[in-house]
Order: sequence, then structure tokens, then C-alpha cells
Amino acid sequence: MNNLLDMTDYRNYIEIRPDVRFGKPCVKSTRISVSDVLSWMANGMTTEDIVNDFPELSEEKIHACLAYAADKEHKLRVIQ
Repeated sequence: MNNLLDMTDYRNYIEIRPDVRFGKPCVKSTRISVSDVLSWMANGMTTEDIVNDFPELSEEKIHACLAYAADKEHKLRVIQ
């Protein structure tokens, strides 16, 4: 069985609050932004590495960051 989040499930883990990280999307109840997680992964950190360094995160929360980024990319339009 696949444990990956449905694209709509990321809303359970990601929030945007103007008083946290200047309104960047962050993992709920943390100051860890989606872009932080994406940067760590782009630099070679595994999900396990990230959870070990940031125990307030979980595999589900990291997958929510990926789902958020994928959904944002999907909605991106280039204007020419």
C-alpha cells in the first residue's frame, strides 16, 4: 500500500501565517518553511536525515512539503 499523501492532504500539515517567517508556507506549529525542507532534500538529505535533525518533522510532514511544491508548480503559468 502506498503511504504517500494525496495532493489535497498537504493542507493538513502546511500553513501560511503572516506572523511566521514573513508569510512563507511552513509546517504547522513550526518555523520550518517548505523551502527549507526542499533545500535540504536538494542538497542530498534524506527524509530520515531530516527527521533525525528536526524531530518535530515526520515523514508525512516532509511529503506534505513535496506535495505542496508539486501543487504550486502544477498551477504555475508562464505569461508571455
